[in-house]
Amino acid sequence: MDDALRDAIKFAAFDRTGPEHASTLRTLNAFAVDIISIPNVEDLFWYVARNVVGRLNFVDCIIYRADAEGTTLTQAAALGEKNPYGRTIINPLRIPFGQGITGRVAETRKPIVVDDLLKDQNYIPDTQPARSEICVPLISQGKVVGVIDSEHPEIAAFGLSELEVLTTVAAMTSAKLELLAEVERSNQRYRDLVQSHAQLTAETSNRKALETELFNMRKLEAIGRLTGGFAHGFNNLLTVISGNLELVGGDPGAPEAQECLADARNAADRGAKLIRDMLAFSQKMHLDPEILDVNALVRAVCGGNGRTLCRDVALELGAEAWAVEIDPGAAEMALVNLMMNARDAMPEGGRMTISTANVVRDLLDDPACPFECPPGRYVRLSVADEGSGISEEARQRIFDPFFTTKPVGEGTGLGLSMVQGFVRQSGGAVLVRPNLPDGTVFELYFPAALPRPDGSSRSER
Repeated sequence: MDDALRDAIKFAAFDRTGPEHASTLRTLNAFAVDIISIPNVEDLFWYVARNVVGRLNFVDCIIYRADAEGTTLTQAAALGEKNPYGRTIINPLRIPFGQGITGRVAETRKPIVVDDLLKDQNYIPDTQPARSEICVPLISQGKVVGVIDSEHPEIAAFGLSELEVLTTVAAMTSAKLELLAEVERSNQRYRDLVQSHAQLTAETSNRKALETELFNMRKLEAIGRLTGGFAHGFNNLLTVISGNLELVGGDPGAPEAQECLADARNAADRGAKLIRDMLAFSQKMHLDPEILDVNALVRAVCGGNGRTLCRDVALELGAEAWAVEIDPGAAEMALVNLMMNARDAMPEGGRMTISTANVVRDLLDDPACPFECPPGRYVRLSVADEGSGISEEARQRIFDPFFTTKPVGEGTGLGLSMVQGFVRQSGGAVLVRPNLPDGTVFELYFPAALPRPDGSSRSER
């Protein structure tokens, strides 16, 4: 039981004896028990009017409820001849704060006992005039939330005993009102949380839908660029081949015939390379993997092409790099592509750094490893430049086929898509990150080869 309710009951029962006191105490005790299960304010007011005040020898009872602004009282429950309609009040009376006896109680927050209403200038005559009145406020959290009022046809019908009893009832009712208000606040917080969760869920769903739509649009754009670029490039090659063959067919013995045939063969070779690049992008390239030392591959490529691709190439090769099982030709082509991109990113010159390292990716998801790599051992091959770097927008698209930031005629846009296709087909991944303070780093991750019983190695894939 709430402490306020317990104290209120003790106040009413203090130093009193007799049958009337016992009946009052039983009524208040029953109220204290029943009040726990009363679910709302309306039921509380009607319970107080009928089951409490009505059993304490009061002739009638009207309970007024204050509005949220604290300016007007409205009849909420009633007992007696003034309310013969059950729990329905026809045309409920509304009294402004400060008007009449009930309005004055609401305004002053103090109970009033009037012995003779005919002598009280604040009395508002009713259809059934009374002679005496008792009125007490309902105060919850320091605010007047209502008034309990009772009238009697006889003069001086209410004394100190009735005031104490009605004050006790008001205290118990106010305590319950505070509990109901707290329940409503808790319910409102829960409803707000549910609404916020629903809004967050809707926003998350909308964001995912937009991301999916953006992904699909980019995919369609990539497919359109892929098919358009492939068709255009292949058509140009076929035009070169057919044109040269036409010239040879017109005069096979002409001195230019061999030159035309050479141009046709060169165009055919370029067409075959275009097909290989497309297959590499789609990860359907035919690969002949071999056990390979990445450090040896880097030294061979830089030894043959280093001066041509970049005058300033620094090698930082990790000691005892693990062997990998990849296609040597495709790996060389991928490294050359990255070196060409690094060179083109530094038109004013700069250092290109090629490095290798052993990397172990575990279940803790080492941030140095790309997320798509499953746990295991990898060899990382990095190519870093000191160029102007790649914008975040371009970084999201650099592996799309035929996407290039180079001027028209200086790049096909297939180099990086081919690199990514080859690495993924080899069971690895590609990571692009800034090379602080300036430039870009491309990192290729290849699964390390496991040693076989016969002393050879096999890939960890």
